Amino acid sequence: MSGFLSRNGRARRGLVVAAAAAPLAGLLPTRAWAGAQVEEPLANAVRSALAAAVNDTAPPRPSFDTMNARLVYLRWLGEMSGRLRTRESEHLRRVEFLETAWYESTRAGLEPSLLLGLIQVESGFRRYAVSSAGARGYTQVMPFWARLIGDGNAARLFHMQTNLRFGCVILRHYLDLERGDLYMALGRYNGSRGRPEYPNAVFGSQRQWVYKPAAA
Repeated sequence: MSGFLSRNGRARRGLVVAAAAAPLAGLLPTRAWAGAQVEEPLANAVRSALAAAVNDTAPPRPSFDTMNARLVYLRWLGEMSGRLRTRESEHLRRVEFLETAWYESTRAGLEPSLLLGLIQVESGFRRYAVSSAGARGYTQVMPFWARLIGDGNAARLFHMQTNLRFGCVILRHYLDLERGDLYMALGRYNGSRGRPEYPNAVFGSQRQWVYKPAAA
């Protein structure tokens, strides 16, 4: 999946506003302007499958079939860490985030660049972002998902791996519903299905996170 479609607009969505109390900026949720995933009826089989996908708590430990694949991953990690430095200055937190983002996106069959582009649009890489609709965390997951397929504790959506796991599982679910149409799946994710602003913003942001391995 390339993650790119022909609808290349420049529309941008509002991102996250800094917390009012600067000393607590790293602790308090920051507001985010985002759409809202719409709660839709789920068949029991779908609900069970999504719950199983979310509740598998395996740590983000990638495995590789070849040494070359591992080297490509390590080079990706180094390149993305450099690109993310302006948004997260702490090296260990930056690497932990990227390792988890790679693991969760790959696990869901999504491009890591797509997940990073989505996070940039949704929350500006702010872990505690909260939208006016109540969506939470990096990938702006609506709390009803915690009730539908999680343990009911919406506060856990601020946990890094939990949030990235939910975001990837939900987008994969929407992509399956839309039969592989990423443009429409992103619209569902944002609660604006059929409108171009949000998909175009994500595709535009995604380009900043595409990694092209050096030719051998």
